Amino acid sequence: MKRIFLLLLSASVASVSCSGGGTSSVGKPGTKGELIPREKTKSFVAERPYGMVAIPAGSFVAGLTDQDFTDSPEKAQAKTVTVSSFFMDEAETTNAEYRVFINYVRDSIARTLLAEAAGEGGEGKGRGTSIGDYAYLAQKEENLTPYQEYLEAQGGGDESTFDPTKKIDWKVPLHWNTSKYPDVEYAEVLESMYLPASSRVGNERILDVSKLKYTYRWGDMDIALAEKERGVNYLRSESIAIYPDTTVWVKDFHFAYNEPLFEQYFWHKAYKDYPVVGVTWDQARAYCNFRSKLKSDYNESLKRRKQRPLQFRLPTEVEWEYAARGGMQNATYPWGGPYLMDDRGCYLANFKPKRGDYMEDNKKGTYTYTAPVKKFKKNGYGLYDMAGNVSEWTESAYNNSSYGFSSTLNPSTKDKTDDKRSVRGGSWKDVGYMLMTGARDWERKDSARSYIGFRTVQDIPEAAVKPRKVNR
Repeated sequence: MKRIFLLLLSASVASVSCSGGGTSSVGKPGTKGELIPREKTKSFVAERPYGMVAIPAGSFVAGLTDQDFTDSPEKAQAKTVTVSSFFMDEAETTNAEYRVFINYVRDSIARTLLAEAAGEGGEGKGRGTSIGDYAYLAQKEENLTPYQEYLEAQGGGDESTFDPTKKIDWKVPLHWNTSKYPDVEYAEVLESMYLPASSRVGNERILDVSKLKYTYRWGDMDIALAEKERGVNYLRSESIAIYPDTTVWVKDFHFAYNEPLFEQYFWHKAYKDYPVVGVTWDQARAYCNFRSKLKSDYNESLKRRKQRPLQFRLPTEVEWEYAARGGMQNATYPWGGPYLMDDRGCYLANFKPKRGDYMEDNKKGTYTYTAPVKKFKKNGYGLYDMAGNVSEWTESAYNNSSYGFSSTLNPSTKDKTDDKRSVRGGSWKDVGYMLMTGARDWERKDSARSYIGFRTVQDIPEAAVKPRKVNR
């Protein structure tokens, strides 16, 4: 009898676990005990970010295969390597694009200061008519969810971590015009972001750009490898002053009159489509993080949330060279040929044609310094200004022999102890040799120059199908 009872009991348990009301995560009901994932099998299509082009995966001969007139140690030995596919900005990051970053940080700081001053808020209508309208969202919500109550009970973290209870309200408009300040408390907060009257020239209200710091966290892979986990020690926090160094136009050229560019280049609307310069390697990386956050926040705001987007970053040195060649093997320049002019005698990039001659009778345009992006022909991948205009930061640490010891599969150098970073492409002040796809150069990552800018990339998953264009 006992044996019969046990058999009946085991049969009843099996029937419960296989019934439709069970909680098994193995698969859908009726899978007969087979392990069948619940996830849909729809193929993943990589969404092409706005302003970027897809660079297909491939192999190529990296390094300088043409004659080296300088015999410099920066020469890269020829080496066949393979590069995975990725998206890349079709043009260098412009002043207008970087100002979006500046304005976001400025507004974030202003809203945080206002929220702290607002405390528990007031009786405002949420239209920016009093400082109380700028209180943190958690202070405005009457019916908190259990999760929100839990977060409040836990208290806030340090400045380097995100505190969900201190989420700012972006829907309330900010007033930067002094005539529209809603109250005295608001004016006190906003004016604290400007230089004091004693430091102003001509009584002009100037934003204190030293306060524009972007704080973000990133993962240190070396720590993850050492500790064999991605715990709290894996994360690193940085607070970067992000405003470009506009004095580079004077510092880089001591015996030249470049004061108008110092005064106008970054903020004047005439230069909105010109490549941003005066940014360090760290500032360029902070911009990449901001762009990733911008897309991630948008995906989070959707009713039907999208998968978290892959991070934007700087290209590795080899990725940059691969993209610059435009799909052509042994291309001397991004346009393929060994000449700097086309068949009509027009220069194909913005560079310094001759000693003391930056314009060569205007055959390359009317650009004494930088040129607006996309003014010269794009290469085979659809990328503009991969030669000349401004040199570009890459993610890779610089080493004379890195092309020799790095991997043949997605080669990259990650020496954090060396502050040298690879810079590629040549600039408006360089001679034609520096525009060659295999020519190498470097700069210290904390340096800002009037001839160095950057562009960003985003990885494409190996399993993704052909990227599709985003409808705008």
